[in-house]
Amino acid sequence: MDWHRIEESWKQFNGQIKEKWAKLTDDDLDKIAGRREQLEGKIEERYGKAKDAAREEINNWLRRSIDL
Repeated sequence: MDWHRIEESWKQFNGQIKEKWAKLTDDDLDKIAGRREQLEGKIEERYGKAKDAAREEINNWLRRSIDL
């Protein structure tokens, strides 16, 4: 899946994202606004992960969870 599709439908994916990364707040998701780099940064911050680990988690989530 192409991240551009996530950006276009960001509000629709918020629930799935919060299921996966429960430490992210609604305010975080509003600020992220579909920007992948911002999501990676918030995952790093909230979960204490390295940038590469956050990126890999997002990639895995995309492969497993989203079927558009």
